[in-house]
Amino acid sequence: MQRLSSAALAFVGDAAYEVFVRERLARAGLVSADRLHHAAVRYVRASAQAKVMRQLLPRLSGEDAAVVRRARNHKPKSMPKNADPVEYKWATAFEALAGWYHMSGRGREAEALFAEAMRIIDDE
Repeated sequence: MQRLSSAALAFVGDAAYEVFVRERLARAGLVSADRLHHAAVRYVRASAQAKVMRQLLPRLSGEDAAVVRRARNHKPKSMPKNADPVEYKWATAFEALAGWYHMSGRGREAEALFAEAMRIIDDE
């Protein structure tokens, strides 16, 4: 798994987290696609993911923390125009950790990470 780039891990982690959030919101009873989308944005935007990652980093094991640091320090080839560069790097680190869990077959850790992320965001 160490051979996968931070960008590849973040790519997979972004998708895994998005599916988790969408399923959670759909099960919560939101019906319209517009409401689902607006609710999901709250959890998947870079600023929210960055906040989560900064809070969770001190609790991570050595290997997991190394994945986060490597992803956070990765120099992206492009960045969204409206993104804060620091928040974007922290969000990428969150997504890379999610991808790391997912690709390593650590589904329980991924689900725990996602549930904790949503809890932290809900507590804002």
